[in-house]
Amino acid sequence: MKDITEKIAAAENFVRKQIRGFEPAIGLVLGSGLGNLADEIKSPVKINYKDIPGFPFSSVEGHAGQLVIGTLQGKKVIAMQGRAHYYEGNSLEDVTLPIRVMKKLGVETVIITNAAGGINRKFTPGDLMLITDHINFSGANALRGKNLEEFGCRFPDLSACYDHDLMNLVKKVAETEKIKLQEGVYFFSVGPSYETPAEIRAIEILGASAVGMSTVPEVVVAAHCGMKVIGISCITNMAAGILNQKLAHEEVIEITVKVNQKFSTLLKDIIEKL
Repeated sequence: MKDITEKIAAAENFVRKQIRGFEPAIGLVLGSGLGNLADEIKSPVKINYKDIPGFPFSSVEGHAGQLVIGTLQGKKVIAMQGRAHYYEGNSLEDVTLPIRVMKKLGVETVIITNAAGGINRKFTPGDLMLITDHINFSGANALRGKNLEEFGCRFPDLSACYDHDLMNLVKKVAETEKIKLQEGVYFFSVGPSYETPAEIRAIEILGASAVGMSTVPEVVVAAHCGMKVIGISCITNMAAGILNQKLAHEEVIEITVKVNQKFSTLLKDIIEKL
């Protein structure tokens, strides 16, 4: 069985052979139902996750499961059209492997997106939320185990894992495009079950504005790699107990379809200005 260093190298080498010297500078992680932006990438090279040695893939609806590499808004990008999740039985080491592969390919800035449940009672399904910080009380950390010295130090600082200058850029772009942009703290929940109303009340007290089952492991690894991170959530529903309604993944996909144009406009303008 290969260790994580060998898996990263195998995946990197496979992707390099497909892109033939192309060096992406910006990475995109497109969450549930948000992958349509990758369809706008020009001269795309598409690689199915299942074809990449050791690469994790998702079985969840709304995740196409492929890398798309090419140019977008004149910038060289590599996009993950969907992601693998911890709740699917993957190790966090495997879930975050694509981030390390991006780093090896030359990516220095990564935009990580997700679909999330709203906790802030001023939010409305369909809102976009700029992630300003996160809370991880899952008991799991993607950096657990032997430190990979080639990527970063044993004890990385996460006090600014969401780049402050880039947050200001996102806010200016949203203002220019007249896109309503919420801000808040993202709470990482392991899943796959949605949280109980009591859990949501506790998370609300802790200061989180939205909750979801992804993103944080990838952000932690990106920070460890010295990458700059932008995090954006699409609020697809209000979390358990907020509106006293049942939750369903179909609702998540339905809302992301409705906000796709707004979401794509925001991301494309951000990418153009990076």
